[in-house]
Amino acid sequence: MSVRVCVLGSGSKGNCTLLATEKTRLLIDVGLSCRETYARLAAIGEPPDGLDGAIISHEHTDHINGLRVLALDAKLPIYITRPTRDAVSWDSRIQSFEHFAASEKFTIGDIEVTPFPIPHDAVDPVAFTFAAQGIRISLVTDLGCIPEVVKQRVKGSHCLIFESNHDLEMLKVGPYPWYVKQRVMSRHGHLSNNATADFLAEDFDGGAQVLVLAHLSETNNHPEIARLSAEQALAQRARRENTKLLLASQIRPTEVFWF
Repeated sequence: MSVRVCVLGSGSKGNCTLLATEKTRLLIDVGLSCRETYARLAAIGEPPDGLDGAIISHEHTDHINGLRVLALDAKLPIYITRPTRDAVSWDSRIQSFEHFAASEKFTIGDIEVTPFPIPHDAVDPVAFTFAAQGIRISLVTDLGCIPEVVKQRVKGSHCLIFESNHDLEMLKVGPYPWYVKQRVMSRHGHLSNNATADFLAEDFDGGAQVLVLAHLSETNNHPEIARLSAEQALAQRARRENTKLLLASQIRPTEVFWF
């Protein structure tokens, strides 16, 4: 028995993660094009057919850009909250929706899914914890601050995929208009490296075998700045756990993590 995880792509141009067991294969968000999603699945040795569903965190384009084509081509059921579904203009041919509500557990195959609310400027944004075969996987991106519900839900995760979107100084002097900078920095925007580092130093339980920094801005961050910030935060902890730290990329999949 095994659980495997791969972040196929993460960033402002498209987000998609594969979570699979021997019985069930899910995509969390479909922000890459259908063609690119299939290409990245093939690159990690995963066939594009036989997927059991797509779970959607919120309606922003970088999380649903490839969903219409993929849902029609692969005949995928779409797991989504009703407010998020209502915020999207759907192709009338797409009829296979399964609705869930934040904080209400549901099951797809042999994977238990626990969605929970997060602060982001979308209609009903959620993050997720998944449980299968005694393994817990948490995926938390697109949030402007870290409320207590997030800290509690991610405890006990064997794999934690967590946002580290921007470096504050790079954002402040960067090319974005001021109103966009304000949005990104707000409590309903995105997490800075500093915010993520504070979480890792103070609230992270340290139990994850794998920690993936995700949704890095290509304009307002640099992978080595994000990595160094997280490494310094982890080093401050009284217990020195053997957590493997990696960064998700916009342009290529991560390695496949097996549990």
